[in-house]
Amino acid sequence: MESLRDRAVIVGIGQTDFSKNSGRSELALAAECVKAAIQDAGLSPRDIDGMTTFTLDSTDEIEVARSLGIGDLTFYSRIPHGGGAAIGIVHQAAMAVATGSAQYVVGYRALNGRSGQRYSQGVSGDIVTSDLIHWGWYMPFGLLTPASWVAMFTQRYMHETECKSTDLAQVSLSTRKHAVNNPNAFFYRRELTLEQHQSSRMIADPLRLYDCCQETDGGCAFVVTTPERARDMAQPGAVIRGIAQASADDQESMTSFYRPNIAVLPEMDLVAKQVYAQSGLGPGDIEAAVIYDAFSSIVLWQLESFGLCEPGEAKEFIKNGALELGGRLPTNTHGGQLSEAYIHGINGVNEGVRLIRGTSCNQPEKNDCVLVTAGVGIPTSGMILGKLA
Repeated sequence: MESLRDRAVIVGIGQTDFSKNSGRSELALAAECVKAAIQDAGLSPRDIDGMTTFTLDSTDEIEVARSLGIGDLTFYSRIPHGGGAAIGIVHQAAMAVATGSAQYVVGYRALNGRSGQRYSQGVSGDIVTSDLIHWGWYMPFGLLTPASWVAMFTQRYMHETECKSTDLAQVSLSTRKHAVNNPNAFFYRRELTLEQHQSSRMIADPLRLYDCCQETDGGCAFVVTTPERARDMAQPGAVIRGIAQASADDQESMTSFYRPNIAVLPEMDLVAKQVYAQSGLGPGDIEAAVIYDAFSSIVLWQLESFGLCEPGEAKEFIKNGALELGGRLPTNTHGGQLSEAYIHGINGVNEGVRLIRGTSCNQPEKNDCVLVTAGVGIPTSGMILGKLA
């Protein structure tokens, strides 16, 4: 099987401001972040010939193209399953440039996730996919929102591993420490204490307010091309060492409650297996990480999926500032979705690139190998970034 190792490079990143009320359309947000990513790469809109985004994005690729003056497209695609698509669209872009289907591909996600449709309001009749069939079995019991679904998995994980709410708090506190230094973060200069975390209201037991990601208006985008072209770009490239998608046996979207064990992530295990095999790297090579953190508990599961600690040992791994700058694995150095913004993981893609470039607001000393992951409980994706030789 032909490998994507070192066949594609992220050469541009862009974003809008992050807010609770953008005051503009999702198309305007998409156009703004895509334009910024193209400019960051030192390209013009006419250079772009490929585009990819989420099925959940409301903005058609062709409308973004028309808005910015992007011309002929030889590649376009969309990936489903919400946050699981965060690295999936990078995967699409990488395959497109590696096969010659396009030369420069833009990936983006833009949403009014607070002033518009809010995920915390739960599933509703405007979702017309077949997911409604299995969600219909859970809704009569109050399982209407992502928080309620993840709470089920979290309860089981905590039962099996003796993980406590104070352990979940360590994830929230570490990301907040990073956000305090990030002017783009919603929680910039707003510290969080353990006492505040533990006294915050319960959203879906055992998930408290600060265990749950934000709802955000904003957009993020990136540009991918080949290593040969990347060497002439305006910014240092972040080469994709390994990248993969996965859906595991008996998979549902967010509600795989019928599996024999609901305290593990078989789909993310499969992603980890693929990216390590493709890159030739292992857990010991990972120097920093951007781990999808829609909820604090899912960070723990992913640490275990990627072999960064043994199964059930994540609560021990994260102690004593392990996820903070200067710790054993600086993680979510932008503040994550818990404390920077919730742009469905694409702000995490951009932070992964900044970590490789050495331009993060919380830059670790070691940055040769960065793990970036997508959402969990759904068909998902992940990648390892490195420096372009």
